[in-house]
Amino acid sequence: MTEHADRPWGSYVVLAEGEDFKVKTIEVRPSHRLSYQKHSRRAEHWFVVAGEGVVTIDGADAPVRRGDSLDLPVGAAHRMHNTGSVPLIFVEVQQGDYLGEDDIVRLDDDYGRFPLAGAAGDQPASS
Repeated sequence: MTEHADRPWGSYVVLAEGEDFKVKTIEVRPSHRLSYQKHSRRAEHWFVVAGEGVVTIDGADAPVRRGDSLDLPVGAAHRMHNTGSVPLIFVEVQQGDYLGEDDIVRLDDDYGRFPLAGAAGDQPASS
């Protein structure tokens, strides 16, 4: 069974998963962005398949477009922002000893989802 979830910024679909990996497609709507976040138990690899945008990794911004790939080590703060006029779509490969949606510490969020890091005891938040 395929897992699909809608989010304020767009949606994702889980394509495959195993004990220590998960593969998703993530679609970010134009002018939207993911929360600025980090994970304590997983690394991620992103491969952009459509659209264009700006990725932020540990405070540094870089443009991305179709064909670009990014490695996000465990603990790296990251965010994807769709700056184009069409959906930005990327494939995300997660690897780690825990891949739950609650392994997220939000540092900033455009949609008011809480808690943010430093609030309410730094508890992880759902995506």
